[in-house]
Amino acid sequence: MNSKRLDYPFDDVAAQALDVIRRGGTVHQKWTCGHCGVRQTMEEPNRFYKSGRCEECKEVTSIKECNFLAIFTGRNCR
Repeated sequence: MNSKRLDYPFDDVAAQALDVIRRGGTVHQKWTCGHCGVRQTMEEPNRFYKSGRCEECKEVTSIKECNFLAIFTGRNCR
């Protein structure tokens, strides 16, 4: 599977993530390493980065496309 298909333009994804955060959700940025292709998830919630270091190959990627994992709990599940 080509995981790059899971990534979309940074600004579009960040705007959608902000909407989720405003509705009480928590998001974690996801991105694909530009060097080895391994899918990555940022540990810090509700923050988006323009670059990231791959946990697999240790290289730094400039993040131009990404996505996010959204978490809703309790009353904000709607």
